[in-house]
Amino acid sequence: MRMTEPRAAPRRILLVADCVGGVWPYSLELARGLSHAGVEVILAVAGPSPTAAQRAQAEAIPGLRIQILDVALDWMATGEADLAPLRDRLVALARREDVDLIHLNGAALGDLPTERAVVVTQHSCLATWWQAMRPEAPLPAEWQWHRARMAIGLRAADAVIAPSAAFAAALRRAYGTDLELDVVPNGRSPRQCHSAARRHALVITAGRLWDEAKNLRTLDAAAEGVLWPVVAAGPRRGPDGQEAAFEHVFPLGPLDAAELRRRLGLAAVFVSLAAYEPFGLAVLEAALSGCALVLSDIPTFREIWDDAALFVPPHDPPAARAAINRLIADPELRMLLAAGARRRALVYPPEACARGTLAVYRRVLDEAARRGDDELLRAAG
Repeated sequence: MRMTEPRAAPRRILLVADCVGGVWPYSLELARGLSHAGVEVILAVAGPSPTAAQRAQAEAIPGLRIQILDVALDWMATGEADLAPLRDRLVALARREDVDLIHLNGAALGDLPTERAVVVTQHSCLATWWQAMRPEAPLPAEWQWHRARMAIGLRAADAVIAPSAAFAAALRRAYGTDLELDVVPNGRSPRQCHSAARRHALVITAGRLWDEAKNLRTLDAAAEGVLWPVVAAGPRRGPDGQEAAFEHVFPLGPLDAAELRRRLGLAAVFVSLAAYEPFGLAVLEAALSGCALVLSDIPTFREIWDDAALFVPPHDPPAARAAINRLIADPELRMLLAAGARRRALVYPPEACARGTLAVYRRVLDEAARRGDDELLRAAG
């Protein structure tokens, strides 16, 4: 009896994404890398439909097809019943498209009732967010169902990827030290980021400004007394009505990818005082764009940026103000740190992310093939 060849590569995958935040550029970079490896990608989009610009980005990737699911996002669900429409659509789509593997960007549906292999990239989650932001308080009762659903999905999936070792450790603290995880860092192409020949006297941050974890309140307090203007790119209002208010930071509002990269290429300093950050794509883009970095001293940023940034306590406005003003006052240090941050950023190309993810796919499919062989042998014996 001929056994299945090991290290099988997928020919077609279903990649489930949304176009609300960082999952969208992550998914496009991954799809581009998989396409170069000969893998066809069906991009299933939940939540709001892509904008014309986002759709054009996706359609420019060879071997990628978009499927708009027209169902609510899993991370905005308020109970099990809210997940059913997305679960049903994904199972039906995977069967109709005859994919080898389903790649989810969140483990809430990691136990999909399907014969296909399921891989999860866990970018963040409520339980780890809560541990970072409210370490002394128990998770609220209304979120307990989501934590339970995540615990099931994380263990049911054939593989779970975390974007940093620090976040993998946070997931194990939240869901059990025996949780098996692969660490595959995110990536960004330096070709998409441009540095202006002459930097502006400007300090910038970017992200979901409404998210408490991004800690814009501390940056706003620090900005009083910063010698240059401090601007913030991103949405101020969140999906549940949260809204960021500023006294000293100037909000730029949401920017499309091209405009954000242009702004990053002009600014001299990028700041993130995030109290919780599983990876930090905005920081990576800023470093590739030539910004010097001032970052909160949290495990993720220490892991990724090491000695290529100035680190400050996340909730200390005077320390943040002093670090920013130090870079403003010392152009030589600013240029030295900007060069170091860019060198460090080049360690995280999207090709490495695609290779690491493809290695996980191959291992999962190889294991599935071996299980199938064992079943055949048992049936024959």
